[in-house]
Amino acid sequence: MISPWDRWYTTSCCLCCHVRTGTIILGIWYMLINAVVLLILLSALNDPVQYHYHLTSSELGTDLDVMDDANMCIAAAISLLMILICGMATYGAYKQHAAWIIPFFCYQIFDFALNTLVAISVVVYPNTIQDYLQQLPGTFPYKEDLMSTNNMCLVLAVLLFVVCILAFKAYLIACVWNCYRYVSARSTTEVLVYVTTNDTTVLLPPYEEAVAIPPKDPPPQYVSA
Repeated sequence: MISPWDRWYTTSCCLCCHVRTGTIILGIWYMLINAVVLLILLSALNDPVQYHYHLTSSELGTDLDVMDDANMCIAAAISLLMILICGMATYGAYKQHAAWIIPFFCYQIFDFALNTLVAISVVVYPNTIQDYLQQLPGTFPYKEDLMSTNNMCLVLAVLLFVVCILAFKAYLIACVWNCYRYVSARSTTEVLVYVTTNDTTVLLPPYEEAVAIPPKDPPPQYVSA
């Protein structure tokens, strides 16, 4: 009987490329995005007046600030960590080291779980969308139009958008998992080929040393009548 994991296993993704190639492209794409985010955060930390990342309470309508220096430093550290994880996945897929792909796969699972919680919160607490729109600054584009939209339509639109994102992320998770299985199976095959093609006397002790054979008794002497 074929297990569900083997039933969905394939070595191709996006209908055209290999799972190794897809994982390498995905890792490079994530590295570029996080590198851009890290560059923006470092530039904002260097010159906060130019980037205006400190929003006042009058702009927000609340007593809290969106960003401060501590949050910016945390975001920069997370972006740097993501660059490291994506680089490990890219290197592991290129050099066929399965263990290097695991951190990126775990990040994908964590990200998928967070987006699933967002979808569940939208269904369970639909009024949170209106609350979130009210917290947006007054200069946010199309804020008034969104506020005047029916709450049910907003919920359906946000839920449809989140479900599409979840489906796409699930497909990327399957691609990375298939790449991990492919690299692991290829490494195991190479080890078996190495063992079978080399001299087994180097790996195993001689038969006489492995199994102690008792010495045979000499035949009885011939006695003439």
